[in-house]
Amino acid sequence: MSATGKVKPGYTRALDLKHGCIEMSHGSGGRAMAQLIQQLFMTAFDNEFLRQMNDQACFQSINGRMVMSTDSHVVTPLFFPGGDIGNLAVHGTINDIAMSGAKPCYLAASFILEEGFPLSDLKRIVDSMAKAAQAAQVPIVTGDTKVVEKGSGDGVFITTTGIGMVPEGIHISGDSARPGDKILVSGTLGDHGIAIMALRENLSFQTSIESDTAALHDLVAAMIAVTPGIHVLRDPTRGGVATTLNEIAQQSSVGMMIYEDRLPIQEQVQAACEFIGLDPLYIANEGKLIAICAAEDAEKLLHVMHAHPLGRHASIIGEVIEDAHCFVQMQTRFGGKRVVDWLSGEQLPRIC
Repeated sequence: MSATGKVKPGYTRALDLKHGCIEMSHGSGGRAMAQLIQQLFMTAFDNEFLRQMNDQACFQSINGRMVMSTDSHVVTPLFFPGGDIGNLAVHGTINDIAMSGAKPCYLAASFILEEGFPLSDLKRIVDSMAKAAQAAQVPIVTGDTKVVEKGSGDGVFITTTGIGMVPEGIHISGDSARPGDKILVSGTLGDHGIAIMALRENLSFQTSIESDTAALHDLVAAMIAVTPGIHVLRDPTRGGVATTLNEIAQQSSVGMMIYEDRLPIQEQVQAACEFIGLDPLYIANEGKLIAICAAEDAEKLLHVMHAHPLGRHASIIGEVIEDAHCFVQMQTRFGGKRVVDWLSGEQLPRIC
């Protein structure tokens, strides 16, 4: 977690994690930085790779095809119902790796901290990351920390990078959707984005709306164990299901037809969207996936998803069709059709 090499193990001055704040010296490469790394990051993320205390992680090579993904996280507020920027940073990169059908193996984490940021909040975030990484069994093996002047950041930005391995015989890609394929989603849509918006706007509902942030690699593993021929997997984060389906349609040169009455949306999320004036199809998700598979595999895949805690609300929401224009369309509850276009602008900025 250092830009200058090994941290001196003899440096034991205690951080004031209750009342202290980030100072410019915590990014200087000197003793204060060593103190921050040892007592906060190392304590939370402790594993055999970090204990090497090098500027890189050294590990055995992975046999087979490897995948790599990186993602920066700038969510505001940093803490929200159901999660925080810490577990979101872990889950987000794990999910990007898993959408290739890969098993996530290692993570790296980079922090940009603003001068004056409370150490108590940083500890809460780091502990959340550590808990998420441990639960996913994907260690954080290396990283970096930088500090910027007060007013030059927004508390904390986190970038995570992941490496994973694709099992033999798995070939999942956004350009593999074919006419006749079925389109599935793993659960209710829009939960994350609406949880963020409700907190920002101080909106209250009869029931709490929580973020769906979660690591999806175990669900993916269960899916490909039964249906290794899945054509496409994608997690519909920024831009939601609508934008994600448009991306896949363009990659695969196909059209798509989805059915409004099959979309799994919580009543309180639907109500919030109507109140705010947003379309749940464009709202971000952080613990859901889209799967596209051959029609003959769809029911079998749906059964497997229903058996997993993260897929119990899964649904077949549509099908891939031939369309030279690569349009995504929706059949409404009233029998009409409308084009589900790309997201124009940003409905909810700074959500992940």
